[in-house]
Amino acid sequence: MNPRAKILPWLAAVVLVAAVLVVVVLLRGSPSTDDASGQKPQAATPQRSTPAPAPEPRTASAPPALAAEPLPEPIAEAAPSEAPTKHPVDLEKLRELLPNNLYWEMGVPTKDPEVLRKREEEGRRWNELYGKVQSNTATEQEIHQYYEHRRKVSEDSIAFATMVLEQYGTQLPEQEQGLYALSIRMHRTRLEEMPRQLEDALARKNTQDQRREQWRGSGGGN
Repeated sequence: MNPRAKILPWLAAVVLVAAVLVVVVLLRGSPSTDDASGQKPQAATPQRSTPAPAPEPRTASAPPALAAEPLPEPIAEAAPSEAPTKHPVDLEKLRELLPNNLYWEMGVPTKDPEVLRKREEEGRRWNELYGKVQSNTATEQEIHQYYEHRRKVSEDSIAFATMVLEQYGTQLPEQEQGLYALSIRMHRTRLEEMPRQLEDALARKNTQDQRREQWRGSGGGN
């Protein structure tokens, strides 16, 4: 047998094993296309640095509380060559129609410091008398005096507001008409409640006097 023929099979086996080893090394060195979970990784999307959008110009706006509420109608300003608009209510005419109304003493607008001082003193005096009525320390005469004053105030307020609406109601804004109408309703309610309030004040006064007399009769005043 030829010796060369015996060597060829052995050499072929060595070459085959070497080729297998090369393939294995190449496979181990190449990057895996599968992750641990067996899923193919997704190709990473390239990040593009896009500039931030420029801020839109903002327009000035009123606060929500003001924007939600309707504002009163503006008073029309007269041109420089024109006289200022005059309020339709003529107080001098009303004074002639209601000469004894308490409005002229206590309500008419004024900047006179002396008049303002007198109004403040008068208001303080009636408040003090009201305190005495509430604490049952007012005399019966003072109780009648206090409620008579309240009756006069309400009646004069109703008379003044009614006269304004009769004379100038159609010339006044709706809001001002509503205020005069509200004043009339309010003072009418006070007049309706006043007899009961006067009666209650007098009853409390009598009860307080009786208790005081009983206390004195039992020797509490000695």
